[in-house]
Amino acid sequence: MNTTAPTRPRRLRAALAACALVAATLLALTACSSNGGAESSNDAAPAGDNDDKTLTVAMELAYPPFETKDDAGNPSGVSVDFMKDFGAAYGYDVVIENTAFDGLIPMVQTGKADCLMSSITITDARKESVDFSDPYAMAQLAILANAQSGIGSIDDLNQAGRKVAVKTGSTGDVFATKNLTNAEIVRLADESACVTEVVQGKADGFLYDQLTIYRNNQKNPDTTEAVFIPFQDPEYWGIAVEKGNDELLSQLNEFIAQSKVDGEFDRLTEKHLAAEKAAFDELGFTWFFDF
Repeated sequence: MNTTAPTRPRRLRAALAACALVAATLLALTACSSNGGAESSNDAAPAGDNDDKTLTVAMELAYPPFETKDDAGNPSGVSVDFMKDFGAAYGYDVVIENTAFDGLIPMVQTGKADCLMSSITITDARKESVDFSDPYAMAQLAILANAQSGIGSIDDLNQAGRKVAVKTGSTGDVFATKNLTNAEIVRLADESACVTEVVQGKADGFLYDQLTIYRNNQKNPDTTEAVFIPFQDPEYWGIAVEKGNDELLSQLNEFIAQSKVDGEFDRLTEKHLAAEKAAFDELGFTWFFDF
């Protein structure tokens, strides 16, 4: 008995020491967890500062030099630069979503894009689906006529047997549907297809804005004629946002107003549209941003 009795206190002391070690460890872990939570809370930004600042912009990258792609396939053009400058001014990381023309407004309506900027005309019908910014550009429709068609005015197109190419959903489509009731309307998905129809003589004319008509006539001088005689009121382009997004709309309107006085539109013209601006001046046309 004398040989075993001393071991009990030693075993008891060892057990107590182990329990103390475990308790100390648990206490330390609890303290670390508590301190870690407090540190994370102290480092966190105030409420709202971590809001997503990505601005998704829908564009159809098929309308150079306003909305297009560079040689590497990246979004490029007047509208792309404008939205990037807007993003820099208001702290947004701008992401461009290339979208087919007829999908632009649905992108905004469904929240897949915050806004759209794609040389789109402000119309009452479109206002039923989205809210528009103040106008940032002005355009007028013109005619790209086949060189052998004898088309010299809009009335020449509104004749039985005439074929008029339009981009589906464009204001040229709307105008032709309403006013060229005697002609056959050929609706196509994009601008280039409409131009091809005229160049190949499959359509007598193509209705689109003056710049597009000018550029495509310059590319196809032997097979096309440009008819610039005004036949409707000017159209105004705007940036569309989801209905009720007043904060973004206010920022856009503020930036558009500032851009008209600080040289933003002049810089974009010089970078992307210098030759076209000179041609418009020579033809006596009002420039896109001068209104």
